[in-house]
Amino acid sequence: MIGTAVFLDLDTTDRGDLDLSSLHRAWPDWTLYRSTRRAQVRERVADAALVVSNKVVLTRDHLAAATRLRLVCVAATGTNNIDLQAARERRIAVTNVTGYATASVVQHVFALALALTTRLGDYRRAVEEEEWQRSHQFCLLDFPVRELAGLRLGIVGYGELGRAVARVGEAFGMHLLLAQRPGGLAQPGRLPLDRLLAEADVVSLHCPLAENTRNLIGERELALMKPDALLVNTARGGIVDEVALAKALRNGVIGGAGIDVLTVEPPKSGNALLAPDIPNLILTPHIAWASRDARQRLIEEIALNIGAFSQGQARNRVV
Repeated sequence: MIGTAVFLDLDTTDRGDLDLSSLHRAWPDWTLYRSTRRAQVRERVADAALVVSNKVVLTRDHLAAATRLRLVCVAATGTNNIDLQAARERRIAVTNVTGYATASVVQHVFALALALTTRLGDYRRAVEEEEWQRSHQFCLLDFPVRELAGLRLGIVGYGELGRAVARVGEAFGMHLLLAQRPGGLAQPGRLPLDRLLAEADVVSLHCPLAENTRNLIGERELALMKPDALLVNTARGGIVDEVALAKALRNGVIGGAGIDVLTVEPPKSGNALLAPDIPNLILTPHIAWASRDARQRLIEEIALNIGAFSQGQARNRVV
């Protein structure tokens, strides 16, 4: 199969630090766009045989206009930015990539949990404000430090990421609590969400955003948690009610939160969690997945998907 390959939003994956040679080996003719605005999509895909997109939306109209298009590679796991039904109708194959960021996400989950349990931000500020320098003893004990060992780790969403987080939690000596699938049938060894929230010391979210998980953690659910419990969300914005979380942290309803995802990204002014006065909140800009290693694996997986398609094989096919 011949034709031009187009990467619509390379900046979402590569900032000049990745090796893209596998893409060029998999397909000889590339046009690499650092970013693509909505108004530019139709023109840029019109003559393409292959399109790679991370977050750029491909609508029915875009796919209809791309008369040579045979393969869309999503540079992510989620495929909600592609009109899959239109792709089926036009016999356009769609692939995604799974599992490439597991190690990166797990590392970030525990970076957040450890920073919160060790009060890392508070102690860093204490040094910057010279509280340690003015101390009459060798150490500061102003902020109580907790150990992960012995704490209960509640996991909501027990797929690949949830299982990987569980393994590392056990290595820290944590006790696992697993939530029943939201809206699903009871399963052996799983707890109803309300019970898990009430018993867990650290709650880590790894479920997809769907109608039954939107605002899954709201004011009522936060009130069920222990006053020193921690909430970590590296899954999707919208699973946690951001207004309710900001209120809970200000009022000491829970002990702290590490949040990597927001409902609207990049966040707009007015997001409740952007306020500067929220205590014990660590907010990171959707980077749990984004280690250089994970991003390089993503490129390699896309290249393998392209190579398989060129050989008439189905690999990571969604459509």
